[in-house]
Amino acid sequence: MDRSQKADSVAALNAVFNEVSVVVVTRNLGLSVAQSTALRGKMRDAGASYKVAKNRLAKLALKDTQYEGLEEHLTGPTALAWSTDPVAAAKAAVEFAKTNDKLEIVGGAMGSTKLDAEGVKALASMPSLDELRAKIVGLVNAPATKVAQLANAPAAKLARVFGAYAAKDAA
Repeated sequence: MDRSQKADSVAALNAVFNEVSVVVVTRNLGLSVAQSTALRGKMRDAGASYKVAKNRLAKLALKDTQYEGLEEHLTGPTALAWSTDPVAAAKAAVEFAKTNDKLEIVGGAMGSTKLDAEGVKALASMPSLDELRAKIVGLVNAPATKVAQLANAPAAKLARVFGAYAAKDAA
C-alpha cells in the first residue's frame, strides 16, 4: 500500500467514523476466509459494515471524531464493525462471537460513550431501531383498531335486535 492509498484509506475511515452511531472493535484470533466471509454477510444483513484495517491507519482516522478513545483497543489483529443503527453492529458481532470462538469482542463506542466488551454485549441485547419502530406502530395501531370495533359494535347490536324481531314476527 503506497502513501496515497493509505491517505485515501484514512480519509474513508474518518468519513465513516463521522457518520455512524456505533463502532465495535473485535479481535480476530485466526478466522478463516470462509468464516470472515460469513461474518461480513451477517453484518451486511444486519445493516452494518465490517472491515479489517491497519491499526496505525485506524488510529489516524479516529482523530478528530467522537470515537477518539478507541485507540487503546487497537492492538494486535483487530477489525472494526460499524452501523448507523446503534444496535446492529454490536448485535451481529456478538451473535457471531457466540458461535465462533475465533472472534473476540474487545470494546467499542456509541457516540462519545466508550464501551468495554460487556457494554457491547449489553448493547447487543437491546432491540434494534426496526424492532422498536414495529412495537411503536403496534401500540399506536391497537387503540385505533379497538375504537373502530367499538364504533361498529352498537350498529351490529342494533342489526341483531332488528334481525331477532324480524325472525319473531316471521314465526
